[in-house]
Order: sequence, then C-alpha cells, then structure tokens
Amino acid sequence: MASALFTARIQNHTDAVEVSSAGLRAAEGSVPEEVVEVIGEYGIDLGGHESRVLTPSILQGADLVIGMSRRHMQEAVLLDPPSRPHAFMFKELVRRGSLIGPRRPDQGFRSWIEAAHGDRTRESLLDRSGTDEVADPYGGSLADYRATAVELSGLTDQLIRLLWPEEPDGSPV
Repeated sequence: MASALFTARIQNHTDAVEVSSAGLRAAEGSVPEEVVEVIGEYGIDLGGHESRVLTPSILQGADLVIGMSRRHMQEAVLLDPPSRPHAFMFKELVRRGSLIGPRRPDQGFRSWIEAAHGDRTRESLLDRSGTDEVADPYGGSLADYRATAVELSGLTDQLIRLLWPEEPDGSPV
C-alpha cells in the first residue's frame, strides 16, 4: 500500500524516482483483496499487481529502503548489510526527517538520507519499543486495512513534503 500511494503521489515530480515493493512472506502472487479494495478508494488500481519476496538483488543499489516494521529492517540488513545506513522504518524516516528538516534545493537525496541516518547504530535494529512500526493488517478486517492505509497516506504525504519541499513549479507544498 505504501509504495502504491507514494508512486501515485510523486508522478508530477521532475526527479526520476523508481519505487519498488517487496515483502517477507514466502508466497508470491496477487495482493490480498482487502488491499486492492482499500487502495482502490484512493484511486489506485492494484488489481494486476504481483507481490514478490524481498531478495538481495532488490536491495542492492537502492538509495532508500523503507520498511513498515523493525523486522523488515532486520531482514533487509541481513540480506544486504550495506543497505543499513539507508534502511528505515517508515515512521522512523518521517520522524528523523522532521528533526533535520526538509531537503534543501541544493541537497541531493543521498545527502538528505545520510543526514536522516545521523547517529543510528547497528544496535538500534534490536530496539523492541515498536514506536516507529506500522501495524500489519494482514489477516485482519477491512477496517484494519483502512486504518493502515490512512496512516500510510499521512506518512507518505509527510515524506513527500520532506523530500520535495517545493512543488515542481517552484511553489511551496
């Protein structure tokens, strides 16, 4: 849901951004009906989307890795250890990004991501607080999926305002 929302909302930005999505579940295939329905309410059609499992080749070369939970980050770093400095939980990235401020016009994505990484240590992957985690609605009710979509929609808007503090025409967001 997060990648679909982000992709849909950055279509008008001039920066070339490739968004990819993968999960930890072993079964690949179509996304759950609940996801298709809930994301459809945002005007996004995921009917033909195929889920895939996270692999080292997906992570290699990525400028930014965003997971919903600490386990996602742990698995990503285990699969591709060099991804650790640019792997974040979604809420964590938005929180840390809010602390450092929006990306400056003269600042590249990688520089902003490095600043957001800041003083994080390897040990931070072991934190068990759950503060920065987005609840996984898988197996839950349609209301659970909607609640997660609302949360992801808000996080997506916040991240976009941090990465592109100005609209493509130069006006503030």
